[in-house]
Amino acid sequence: MHLAVLITNTDDSDFAARHPNDAEKFRSLIQTRRPDWTISSFALPFGIYPANLSDFDGYIIGGSPASVHDQAEWIDWLMQAIPEIVALNRPLFGACFGHQAIARALGGTVGHNPNGWAFGVTRTEVQTPAPWMTEPPGRLRLNAAHSEQVTGLPTGAELIGGNADCPVGFYRFGTGVFATQYHPEFTDAFAAALVAHYAADLPAAVAARARESLAGPADTERMAGWIIGFFEQAGDGQAHHGKH
Repeated sequence: MHLAVLITNTDDSDFAARHPNDAEKFRSLIQTRRPDWTISSFALPFGIYPANLSDFDGYIIGGSPASVHDQAEWIDWLMQAIPEIVALNRPLFGACFGHQAIARALGGTVGHNPNGWAFGVTRTEVQTPAPWMTEPPGRLRLNAAHSEQVTGLPTGAELIGGNADCPVGFYRFGTGVFATQYHPEFTDAFAAALVAHYAADLPAAVAARARESLAGPADTERMAGWIIGFFEQAGDGQAHHGKH
């Protein structure tokens, strides 16, 4: 399977340069479990786009400090590309900014988190498992870093789960779209580094909660299994047109 990661991260800080980019994070998450899969990447904020959206078997849209409401050429491109990817029957996974962008592009709404920043490891819950969630659903711990979130689902989308602070933590659109507000691509080490780096820029209470949340590991393995299961079940229902 050949997946394309659409990089949306606009962080050009020294901190970002010292750590793997989003494509490398997702590559590690997936290829350690499916080494025969190919991962290509496109840095949208730098104007690097896929030449043909039908060239890939599936897509991943990662996180970003940008807002889906920002005025930018690459965001305009993404808002047009998402419905096209769905129309092409290519499975599409989104995390954080990607989760919000997919919802907005398909007719949903995105707004500010009423409780402010969610940062660090967050407890959330799967209430209505998707068919590809063969590993046990229920409560889990996932990394979060967001001040905006999906406030209204697109027509036809189904809620999978969330928590009181972020009711739309996961959703799906048929079997071809799977999205989460959380960051399954973060390792525990990267999450700790992120919290340490940005703690001084956050409200003191948010920073303190974030530090405390790192006491236990995130459920990365379970989430990775769900992401891979999503692409595999979607792939079973279509011919693979990309490069393998």
